[in-house]
This record gives sequence, structure tokens and C-alpha cells, in this order.
Amino acid sequence: MCGIFGIVTEKEQRLGPILVEAARRLTYRGYDSVGAATLSGGRIDLRKDVGRVDEVAEKHRLAEMTGQRGITQLRWATFGEPSQVNAQPHLDSDGDLVGAHNGNVVNNVELRQEFMAEGMTVRSHNDGESCVHAVERYIDRGHDFIEAIRRAYGDLQGDYAYVIGRIHDDKLYAIKKGSGLVIGIGEGFTCVSSDLPSILPLTRTIVRVQDGEIITLWADRVELRSVVDGRLIERQPEAVTETMEAVQKGGYPHFMLKEIHEQPQAAREVLHMLAGSSEVETVLERMRTARQVYFIGCGTSYHACLAGAVYFAQLAGRAAIPVLAPQFIPQYLPAVGPQDVGLFVSQSGETKDVLNALQAAGDRGMACYGLANVIGSTLTKATASWLPLCCGYEISVPATKTFTNQVMAFLILAMRLGGRDVKALEAIPELMERTLEETARQVEAIVPWLNAWNDLYCLGYGATYPMALEGALKLKEITYAHCEGMLSTEFKHGPLSAVTKGYPVLFAAGPEDVPLIVSGINEVTCRGGRAIAIGPEDARLRANASDMITIPQASAMASSLLTVLPLQLLSYHLSVARGYDPDFPRNLSKTLTVD
Repeated sequence: MCGIFGIVTEKEQRLGPILVEAARRLTYRGYDSVGAATLSGGRIDLRKDVGRVDEVAEKHRLAEMTGQRGITQLRWATFGEPSQVNAQPHLDSDGDLVGAHNGNVVNNVELRQEFMAEGMTVRSHNDGESCVHAVERYIDRGHDFIEAIRRAYGDLQGDYAYVIGRIHDDKLYAIKKGSGLVIGIGEGFTCVSSDLPSILPLTRTIVRVQDGEIITLWADRVELRSVVDGRLIERQPEAVTETMEAVQKGGYPHFMLKEIHEQPQAAREVLHMLAGSSEVETVLERMRTARQVYFIGCGTSYHACLAGAVYFAQLAGRAAIPVLAPQFIPQYLPAVGPQDVGLFVSQSGETKDVLNALQAAGDRGMACYGLANVIGSTLTKATASWLPLCCGYEISVPATKTFTNQVMAFLILAMRLGGRDVKALEAIPELMERTLEETARQVEAIVPWLNAWNDLYCLGYGATYPMALEGALKLKEITYAHCEGMLSTEFKHGPLSAVTKGYPVLFAAGPEDVPLIVSGINEVTCRGGRAIAIGPEDARLRANASDMITIPQASAMASSLLTVLPLQLLSYHLSVARGYDPDFPRNLSKTLTVD
């Protein structure tokens, strides 16, 4: 997810303490490396390294840095492993420009090749450096700074924001395209940052930046221009009254709710990243000729693997075997070899059960690939190739955006393996936004009566079966109720005996599976149970279910993913109604590094 901060002051001063404190206040966003640069007159002082803020600050004496302008950045690796050379900020070829970014420039690999062919000095694999070179390219062709940024905007694909400056200047410049950016205006300074926590200790007068806007910061004023035509944009500053804690959570009461609402943007980023990735083709080419393909994960990641297996069969005609990582060794390991492919899935990249299966599979010669959110993790280093989830940092222990991006990654892989146009997936982020908006009140309406139950079921079929399992897991994790996820057609083979008057059963319904779901609903309601259907508006569901939570109309594959969003919201609101902290449920941790 990364975080950037830039400041312009009236005169040269010790900016180091300001930059270090700004970096500390962005650490909640997640990071693996830290850097800072100061500019004054004809020099740039650049210091950066891998590690925590305080470690890097002490090692490189960041607090001693002086200048009239300063930039600091926390990096969450996407392009290039965590290293000093890939840490940000970055210089241009001649060391005249320095800049840092937040987000993903998805055509970074192609741009690096272009820059090197044009004779530029490219020092890293990081896409933040590509932002600097993209501006350098047009400055070297004689354009002024604003025009250079406008033209670079057309070259940089993806969602990002960056701040940049040059020697022999008294300004900083910034631009927003998808990633967060906000301006602070204070007495004798202006600043810009990915998020408010780094600004509020300095000033509470801010200007919110919109996509496609270029910012010029002087010490005493700021200017906004449209990237489309360069016209000036007038926007009045506003005063921030929220507490620091509320600001860190984006105004949401908990990180979990914030991260639920970050899912559409995270889905856009992974779609942009993987749709044109050469690494994806490397993985798919090996899958095409494999004897068997295995998807290996634990917990939430295993549920994504189950969804992936459905997508591979339905969209690509390719069978894949989803398996829980600990069970992979006794159930499949003796039968695998070099002809087989394994995709190992872990949000942290450090899940011990997954790493055990990976090592065992590698020893048998299996081709091993990874899908992870933390670049530089053990999983990404131990696999032949790996694909990033592009979620940024997920603070809340219950996985939300990492799950939906795992599912998005499987959808992308299945579409490309089946020779289908992945542009069909571009509608999903907007559908996710609509789902969250349209189901919020519907979900909250069933919480009061559902709160009386500590035992319930969550059922699905086909592509919604993994979503039902994931919804049940979320309810178990943070409400402490026993919720069992199950294939809807299996409910009658025993568990139906649990149904009594008012007994709640949730049904995740795909548009193609309504007849089977209706059958399951009637098995519950005719015995006095209360059936809650989650799916697109359908007269059959509406007529048979006790309650219905409607999601937007979508394709079968997209609809299956959408059904998990109300289940996430339901688990969140039920947890809060019971007085629990959904971010930090008891007995659980974010990364499981033990057997």
C-alpha cells in the first residue's frame, strides 16, 4: 500500500525530525523499507534502507537531514524485492530529480526497458523510479514541469500517486491517479501525503485531491491543475475535526470495516497488475501441459483455492485440485512429481502449513508457484514464480480484501487460461462498490434477531460454496458463534436435524443455481427454520426465503464473489452488536508460523 509525504518550507531547516515523525504516522499502512530525501539549492540528500522506521532512522541519521523541501516514503513491495536499491525515494538519471510514489504502475517492466533504451540510468526494479523517469523523459525534451507531468500521466498505467521535486527549485509537485493524496496548509509550509495521520500533527487545514489533478506546492500556497488540459482548479481548504485514531481508520469505527470497503479498489489494482503480467503467462504455460494442477492453502486462502478450482473448470475446462496444505502431504504427496504444478496460496507468505507443503512438493520435483500479499516473504522466495495480491497492508486479523483479491487472481488466471478476454472482469470492482452500498442496510436489519442465535449454518452451491465457507469462517472468527459452512445439497444428509423454530440458515445463491437453492430453502422453512437468501434479485428466491439480501445482477462468476461481501458485513455488524472487537478476535493472529 505504501505511504508518501512531502513538505515545502520557507527556508532551509532541519526537516529530518518532521520526515521521521510523518513516516511513523504512516506505518499502519504496512511497509518493508523506509526512505527520505531533502532538497535545498543545488543538492539532494537521499537516505533509505530496508527495515522499520526507527531502525532506518538511527542507521542513516535521518533526523539530521536538512533542507527547504523534503520527501519521505514507506514502501510495501510490489515491483522488486525489499532492498536498499528498491527502497524509495528515487533519483532520475542525473540526480537532478527525486520522487516517491504510492500505488502500482502496472506497465513498469515495459517502461524500464524503454527508459534504458533511451539511455536513462535505471537503478532499481521499483515502479516508483519509473514515475521519476517518466517525468525526466519530458523535461529532457524541453517541457516545463507541469507539462512533463501531464505527458507522463499518459505513459504510467495503473493506480498511483507521486510527489517529485528538483534541485534549483523551491517547489514540490504531486499528482493523484487512483491512490490517496491530501494536501496540508500550515503557517510557513505546505505538505502533501497519502493519508491524514502524517499531516494532522502539523496542521488541520487540508485540501482533498481528486484523481487527475496535479499539485504544485510552494511554502505559502498550493495550486491545483487538471491533468487533462492544464486548467486551474479552485478548491477551498477545509478543517479536519476527527481524532487521529478515527483518521487512521478512514473515518470507520474499525479497520475491518475500512478494509471491507477497500476491496473494490484492491480488486482494481490486482486486475490491472495481473491482466498484463508476464509472470501470469509463465504460470499458465506450465499449467497447460501439467498432468495435475493443485491449489494449496489454509483457512481463508483454502476457500479461495476452492473458488479457483470452480473457475478453472468452468472458464478454462481445466481440472484443478484444491487441498488444505496439511492434508496435501498425506493425501497427494506420494503421487506428485515433475509433471505436476502446485499454486501455493498465503496472504502473509509465511503460513507454516503452506511452507511445509511447498518444501515437500519441491523435494518431489513439482513445479511450485506462489500467490501472496507480502513480497519478500518466504513463499515468494521459495517458489519458481509468484503473483502479488496488491492489497497493501491488512491490519484487521480477519482477512477480507486479501480473500477477494485471491479470488480475483484465480478469476484472472482462469480467464486467461481459457483464452477469454479479462476485460470482462473490469466491471467487478464497480459491482463490489454497489454491493457494499446496497446491502449495508439489508444486513443491519437482520442483525438484531440473528444476534440471539449462537448456532447457524451458511450454505452455498458451485461457485458460491467457497463463499459460504468463507462467510461461516468470518462469523466464527469474530462473533464466536458456531457457524458451519456447507454445500447446500449436503445439508439434508444429516445437519437438517438441527433445524428448529426460527433456526437461521444463510444461503449464498448464484443466478444459475436458484432451483437447487430454493429446494434447500424449503427444506429449512417447512421445518420452522428461517432461511436468509443472499443473491441477485429473483422472484423464486423472494417467494421462498424468509429474508433476502439482494446483490446487483452480474455474471455467474462475478455474482459468486459478490455474495461474500454481505457475509463479511454481517459478521462485522454481529461482532460489534455483541460488544467484541472485530479487528483483534481472541486466540487468533494474522500470520500462523507454527505447525
